[in-house]
Amino acid sequence: MASLFVHEDLPPVLDSTSNPPPLFDGTTRLYTYFPCPFAQRVWTTRNYKGLQDKIKLVPIDLYNRPAWYKEKVYPQNKVPALEHNGKIIGESIDLIKYVDSNFEGPSLFPEEPAKRQFGEELLSYVDKFVGGIYASFKSDPIKEANTQFDYLENALSKFDDGPFLLGQFSLADIAYIPFVERFQIFLSEAFKYDITAGRPKLASWIEELDKIDAYKVTKVTDPKELVEMYKKRFMAASL
Repeated sequence: MASLFVHEDLPPVLDSTSNPPPLFDGTTRLYTYFPCPFAQRVWTTRNYKGLQDKIKLVPIDLYNRPAWYKEKVYPQNKVPALEHNGKIIGESIDLIKYVDSNFEGPSLFPEEPAKRQFGEELLSYVDKFVGGIYASFKSDPIKEANTQFDYLENALSKFDDGPFLLGQFSLADIAYIPFVERFQIFLSEAFKYDITAGRPKLASWIEELDKIDAYKVTKVTDPKELVEMYKKRFMAASL
C-alpha cells in the first residue's frame, strides 16, 4: 500500500521560555527534535502512515529544553516521546513499532514469517551498526564502515522482490536510514569515503528512499552544520 503522506507546515520549536501544550488532554503528541536521527525514525513512520492530523508534532529545543518537559512529560528528558492515551512512551525502536501497530495507515512490517524474522534481526542489530560507526570516528572509521556497510549490502540481497531491506519499505528501512544518511555525509566529507562504492544495492536503496516523501521531508537540512557538529563531537582531540 502506498504512503498516505501529506505535506504540512512544521510547528515552532519550544524552548525554556515556552509554555507547555495542554498536556494529557486526549491529544496524541510526538515530542521531537528535528535534527535528531532517533526522533526522525518516528517522524517518518508517522508521515508514511498519514497520521499528521492524528499525531501532533511538538518540537523541543534539546539545547535549551523547557523545564516542564522533564517535570511533567518525560522524566528521561529525551526525544522522541509519544503522549498517547494518557501515558508517555519512549525509545525510538519501540515507538516505531507502537505507531505502526496502534494507528491506522499502511502496515510497515510484513506478514510473511521469513520477512518478519529477518526484520526483527535487523532491528536488533541496528544499535551495533550505529554504535560501531560512532565509536570508530575516534579510531578506525574506514574499517568499521566497511564492516557495517557490507552488512547492509548483504542484508539488501536477502529478498529480491523490491529495493528495500525486506523487499518493500518497512520499519527496518526506517530504523537505519537516519543514521546512514548522516554517516554518508560525514564519512564523505571527513574521510573521503563513499559508502556506496562497490555496493550497488546500498546505492539503489538510498536512491529509492529519497523518492519517499514521508522520509524526504525529515532529512538533514544543513549538511555543513552536521559535519561541523560531528567533527567537534568525535574528532576534537585530533583537530
